Amino acid sequence: MARRPQTAHAEAIEREAARRAPSRDLGAFGKLFPYLLRHPWYLLGAAVFLLIASAATLVVPVAVRSMIDNGFSSDNAALIDSYFLAMLLVVGVLATASASRFFFVSWLGERVVADLRRDVYAHVTGLSPSFFEVTRTGEVLSRLTTDTTLVQTVIGSSVSIALRNSVTLVGSVGLLVWTSPRLSLMVVAALPIILIPLLFLGRRVRTLSRNSQDRIADTSAHAGESLNAIQTVQAFTHEAIDRSRFNKVVERAFRTSVARIMVRSFLTAVAFFAIFGAVVGVLWAGSQSVLNGTMTGGELSQFVLYAILASAAFAALSEVWGEVMRAAGATERLMELLAVAPEIAAPENPTAMPEPAIGEIAFDNVTFRYPTRPDDRALDGFGIAVRPGETVALVGPSGAGKTTVFQLLLRFYEPQTGSISFDGVAVDQVDPEDLRKRIAMVAQDPVIFAGTIRDNILYGRTDATEAEVIEAAKAAAAHEFISHLPEGYETAVGERGVTLSGGQRQRIAIARAILRDAPVLLLDEATSALDAENERLVQKALDHVMEGRTTLVIAHRLATVKAADRIIVMDQGRLVASGRHEVLVREGGLYARLAHLQFGAEDHSLDITTGDNAAE
Repeated sequence: MARRPQTAHAEAIEREAARRAPSRDLGAFGKLFPYLLRHPWYLLGAAVFLLIASAATLVVPVAVRSMIDNGFSSDNAALIDSYFLAMLLVVGVLATASASRFFFVSWLGERVVADLRRDVYAHVTGLSPSFFEVTRTGEVLSRLTTDTTLVQTVIGSSVSIALRNSVTLVGSVGLLVWTSPRLSLMVVAALPIILIPLLFLGRRVRTLSRNSQDRIADTSAHAGESLNAIQTVQAFTHEAIDRSRFNKVVERAFRTSVARIMVRSFLTAVAFFAIFGAVVGVLWAGSQSVLNGTMTGGELSQFVLYAILASAAFAALSEVWGEVMRAAGATERLMELLAVAPEIAAPENPTAMPEPAIGEIAFDNVTFRYPTRPDDRALDGFGIAVRPGETVALVGPSGAGKTTVFQLLLRFYEPQTGSISFDGVAVDQVDPEDLRKRIAMVAQDPVIFAGTIRDNILYGRTDATEAEVIEAAKAAAAHEFISHLPEGYETAVGERGVTLSGGQRQRIAIARAILRDAPVLLLDEATSALDAENERLVQKALDHVMEGRTTLVIAHRLATVKAADRIIVMDQGRLVASGRHEVLVREGGLYARLAHLQFGAEDHSLDITTGDNAAE
């Protein structure tokens, strides 16, 4: 079976995270141009002041030549004063232009990275769960934080330095040729000796830089995984083992960084020696020309200053080249994320869903395989039709496909065959966001976000009033415990709600779903974390909320679904039986066995079933 584009791309990113190919050129930066072009005036300001600063720098050697050639005497004191005044004005222009360039370039760097982070986050949050099945969250976070920081550093600093020195280098070389073509040819002859080792070492620095970023991503992923499960780590006294593993990851990152630093240090040494050695050789030849009378002292001084400017610019370029290449790799990584096409996306011309929503659901011969398990059918020819306002329970052993039904209804995945409709409209023809707005869900392991209790309940519907929040909490049997907290609804719950008990988290999740007030309610073991008293209270509240709503309930505890309008029994992705509790018990089969295991002799209907089964 062919892999889907998003899944294949996600797998490619994960493989590439383990084995980075070096960036071969600066082409990745071209993809940042649209971000720069969003702010044309700042881009223009940076370019203008860059040119002014470079031009001011290149004017200084001309003034020095004139002073030397004209000599210092009382006869031309006024002329000398004008030279120094002119140089002072040039310095003023240079200072102003440099400060302005720094402001515009730094502003652009911060703005581009802010836009880039926003776009990457918005794009990643729109990707389907199948992407995260094969891509580590730590890898994504590394790209969103570390890589964007690298891009910001380069745009706001390194690129600015590179551009300024590039302009200075080009201008200096041109003026070198204008000052002395013969000495300039000597400089050109020395260039291959300088460039060949620099290019070779620069490529090595680029490779090591990207490897260094990968190792940093490894440390982030490892730390995030263990810290997100710190209670499990400590409960199993796994701290020492995890520390040892983390230390190994850190050491690998350190060794990679040291290798990069060593090569870059060697690159700097080679660059300085080669460049300034060439300058010394050219200066010796120039001094011979002055002695022979073919060149004035002022011309030689001018040539020397331009040579110094050119060599300094070249040295600066070699210094930042590694950073620029490192950021090129980071840009590639970010663009890889932005290039992942969402597997679930709104069609070009989505079908409008009926208003008002009534909550009619139909699965027609649906077959589905998860991307990471392409040989296993999570659903196999599955089909049900749920009437508006009906309460349908999905039961069966673990792995039967119950949660997959929810995943497909929410359009987190697309089935390989078959169709799913909501209110008579095929879900693949509508905007997923429009569909999901009509569904509220309570998961077995509810997600509680860092923030306040109010924030978490409002996650269901952000425009709800204070009264509606409190009413939803009361309906979920949560208002009482919230009221006893020191800050009530403003109580901060910590990351993943660590300050709350399992039952409290569950009731907040139920309040969130109640507040959403959607026509379809999905309950995945919604009361599994509650004690008997609170389960009774919440179940009573849910019974009230379920009135008039289409409700799909996943339950392992059959006592919670005995009163459902219909029970769908699933096994290995197939629908094996359907009916009310009493009918399914009398029919025997999988449901009767599950019921007998849970209820035993307490359910008198099972006496008949057990007898029938025995007779069979």
